[in-house]
Amino acid sequence: MASGDGDPGEVYFELTAIGRSVKVTAIDAATGTEVSVIAPAGAARADLERLALQKLRARLKQEFGH
Repeated sequence: MASGDGDPGEVYFELTAIGRSVKVTAIDAATGTEVSVIAPAGAARADLERLALQKLRARLKQEFGH
């Protein structure tokens, strides 16, 4: 469950190759809230997931935070 500070609990990541880019979708398991980022396909997976997670945290804070 998302907490009041915008920090997600369990998060699912989906990576989809689109030509020379990759779309990374982060989904908060508790709320179903999802965000996506698009980046170069050569970027490190950990960096892509970190970027998507930061965007998801910001969205959860906006929707459920103070």
